[in-house]
Amino acid sequence: MQAFATLFRRELASYFLSIIGYVIMAAVMFLTGYSFVVMLVKLQQVPTPMAITEMFYVTPFFWIILLLATPAITMRVFALEKFSGTFETLMTAPVGDLQVVLAKFSAAMFFYMIMWLPLLGCIFVVRYFTSDAAAFDSAVVASTFLGILLIGGLFVSAGCCASAITRSQAIAAMISLAFGAGLFMLGVLAGQLPSDSASWPTHVLSSFAIFDQMHDFARGVIDTRSVVLFVSATLFFLFLNLRILESRRWR
Repeated sequence: MQAFATLFRRELASYFLSIIGYVIMAAVMFLTGYSFVVMLVKLQQVPTPMAITEMFYVTPFFWIILLLATPAITMRVFALEKFSGTFETLMTAPVGDLQVVLAKFSAAMFFYMIMWLPLLGCIFVVRYFTSDAAAFDSAVVASTFLGILLIGGLFVSAGCCASAITRSQAIAAMISLAFGAGLFMLGVLAGQLPSDSASWPTHVLSSFAIFDQMHDFARGVIDTRSVVLFVSATLFFLFLNLRILESRRWR
């Protein structure tokens, strides 16, 4: 446990000791703030019964942040270690491969959730200036952040795998971005399928309807099927990441 904590602190500190961490947070803060300005302008024209979190989700800014920020967060996790020559030193230290994978993944996820804190701040601002209790429903906000955490776990774990297979941060970022874009396109395709179809391809593709799943979280609806899907996919990529690290012994 002490080795895990040490690795976690080391990995988390690397985000705040490099310019990339502050660039990511600044970009996310700008996009989140800009999206709320757009929403407030629309609210002045046409009132809506939707929750603030749901209004933010239906804008493209959520997916722009998710698709672009996660590769930037994860591209350096293993690739930088390999490029700088510290990877072998790390792997020969008295620490297990599983601890290394979990520590790096946990640090990336912790930074990922810190990255989304401006969204919570914007909701508080809207609640303060509108004096409307419905603008800040704690259950809906908690559900939204649960969805952000779950889908972030999937994207971050996939990005860690991409970083583990190469020593180039640029290549790792491109692989992670390609995975996110592929999952995004599957979600688009799943949304175009007829809901009354009973064929097995339709049922399989409906599992990747990430737009509907995240929309449910943004509306305060927690579907256990979505939770199981995201957790299972995250665990699969963590397992794959562990096997990638263990494969070095056979080279």
